[in-house]
Amino acid sequence: MDKRPWWSYGHVWLVISGPLIVVLASFTTFYLAAHGQDPVLTSPSAETQGSATTDDRTSLAPAMQARNHAATGELPVKDSKK
Repeated sequence: MDKRPWWSYGHVWLVISGPLIVVLASFTTFYLAAHGQDPVLTSPSAETQGSATTDDRTSLAPAMQARNHAATGELPVKDSKK
């Protein structure tokens, strides 16, 4: 029987390198996720980036009204109940 130490066998490093690469890749992914995150937009800053011609009624309209406005070009009708 050969009395070489365990680290001198090539297949041992092949078995160890798989999980080691996965652990290093997970640390790399965490670093990229923590340091490369997109800025969070709040409502006021999101409105200021929009078109300067929109008013509060159209910028805060529900999705259906905004879709209808985009399709027809007409402004949504303001409820008289409010």
